[in-house]
Amino acid sequence: MSQYIFELEMQVRDYECDMEGIVNNANYQHYLEHTRHEFLAAAGISFVEMRERGIDPVVNRIEINYKMPLRSRDHFVSKLYMRREGIKFVFYQDIYKVSGELCIKAVVETVCTTQGRITRGEEFVPYFERFLQQE
Repeated sequence: MSQYIFELEMQVRDYECDMEGIVNNANYQHYLEHTRHEFLAAAGISFVEMRERGIDPVVNRIEINYKMPLRSRDHFVSKLYMRREGIKFVFYQDIYKVSGELCIKAVVETVCTTQGRITRGEEFVPYFERFLQQE
């Protein structure tokens, strides 16, 4: 059983909703990305610091399963855990309403590039090693 290693509470803003009054599907990717960036900071390095060192985590693939919509002003919690699969660092991210209902399940595969070239991701290991979960 996998356990979440990071959680971030947020609130839906009015402009993130579509004409049906629910969060536009593209905004969930913003929530997921913001959560990963905040996780990086909590792990000891910011996205900006990585970029300044020439290290870039790049999304290689993303899969989102929508379960229940969020609406304007809803409070929610974005949670994640991660695994290393070959050269990829895979983030398993779920978003729940604060009341507990699952809204989305996502799998975000990332790779590392250094100075513009894909690497085996060893640059991430010092920051992620303690968080990586085994299958």
